[in-house]
Amino acid sequence: MNVGKILSMIDGIAPFDSQEEWDNSGLLVGSPSADVTGILFALDLSEPVIDEAIEKGTSLIVTHHPVMISPRRQITDADYEGRLISRMIRSGISLIAAHTNLDRAPGGINDTLAAASGLSGVTGEGFFRAGNLPHSLPVSVYAAQLSRDLACTVRIMGPENVPVQRIGLSSGGGGDAWAEAVGNGCEAFITGEMKHHLALAAADAGLVVLECGHFATEFPGIRALAETLQNQLNQLECNLGIFVSKVPAYAFLQQP
Repeated sequence: MNVGKILSMIDGIAPFDSQEEWDNSGLLVGSPSADVTGILFALDLSEPVIDEAIEKGTSLIVTHHPVMISPRRQITDADYEGRLISRMIRSGISLIAAHTNLDRAPGGINDTLAAASGLSGVTGEGFFRAGNLPHSLPVSVYAAQLSRDLACTVRIMGPENVPVQRIGLSSGGGGDAWAEAVGNGCEAFITGEMKHHLALAAADAGLVVLECGHFATEFPGIRALAETLQNQLNQLECNLGIFVSKVPAYAFLQQP
């Protein structure tokens, strides 16, 4: 199994040509012909993630967020992103990113978030989804449920005791999709990050915002991608180690 074949398999799950124009998904570091000794999935590329890949003997990292979204004129150790890329090259590790193409794909980031949020009858396209809870819940009760199921702290923007049942969502930095939630008859809206002025506009429209954090709303989708790829490799009888990074968000800020 080589990097090019894994790239093709991911393309079949979340086509790279569906990514946004500004995005940088695809093979970012390495050669399509390079052998794959194992794959480590992570939300972001960081020094601890590279440490984990080396420890596990995986020669390919698949992340959600890409590097080099902004054009680079040089790759050196002078800045954080340059150090990561340089280290991967020196270590013989390839990098594939599946970003906005995975956000919008069927079974991708937002569909996985909808399932993890307890929604059924899910509809929507692009970066927005809407669905229903089995029964109406007070906002505070549903927020506690999200906190448990997504392993996050939920910031409630709006009244805590109103009942909600129809829920809209857009993962990560999808706060600007709140108007779609209103248009779809939603009473609450889940996202990773919400700008203050957007939260005020949503509140004025009668929508309660549940801000759950960028990592918490997107990590379940990366885990789902790893599981899907593992199932496809099993069908090919390819015994390749697939791992999901256990590195927490911002682990590089933690002191030893």
